Amino acid sequence: MNLFLASAFAEDTAAVEAVETAAQETAEAAPTWGQELVEKFAETPGTVWVAVAVMAALAIVLVVIGKSHKKWNAKTIAFAALAISLSFVLSCFRLYRMPQGGSVTPGSMLPLMLFSAAYGVGPGLLAGVAYGVLQYLQGGYFLNVWQFLLDYILAFAALGLCGLYRKLPKTWGLYAAMALAALCRALSATLAGYMFWDTALWPSLVYNGTYLIPDTIICMVLAVFIAKPVMKVLKAK
Repeated sequence: MNLFLASAFAEDTAAVEAVETAAQETAEAAPTWGQELVEKFAETPGTVWVAVAVMAALAIVLVVIGKSHKKWNAKTIAFAALAISLSFVLSCFRLYRMPQGGSVTPGSMLPLMLFSAAYGVGPGLLAGVAYGVLQYLQGGYFLNVWQFLLDYILAFAALGLCGLYRKLPKTWGLYAAMALAALCRALSATLAGYMFWDTALWPSLVYNGTYLIPDTIICMVLAVFIAKPVMKVLKAK
């Protein structure tokens, strides 16, 4: 009898331990709140993130432009139109044209960069947006709204970041701002290539860098010779 009771007790104990072990394994296997959140983020389509990023960037652009309304006068508008026109004309002279869009030009970004450096980020962003629309009308491609915003609106609005030059040391600030503007343009075009043109991320970055790096270098070399006199004219009252 004692042997039977001992055996039953052992079986009950083993069963309890098995249930506890199973419950513990289930608890360990169950994802935590943080893990579930990460998984949901990972399952979100890339196009959704692009849409969110583009909308956020557009919101920033609009806020900056809205705060710069006091800077606009007849002179600012005239120089903005001149910078857009010069950039557009220079973009028509292609030193080298890439097979899938993009080209090396004789400094087509420079007029807009110098305008932005003289008048600030807000006016520069707006001038860049206008120039982006002209670039699209010149023979651009349209797949959807997000691709259009990344390839043309945000990419060329990025040239307005040269307005940050006013907050940087005068000795090297202009060239740092030019490099930043070109980098942001490259990132916008790279994201468009990755999301909408079936190009892997790094090949897309390399492709855009192939023409934007020499184009930026040309702008910087020209700026060494003409930036000071041009900026003096732009800032003259």
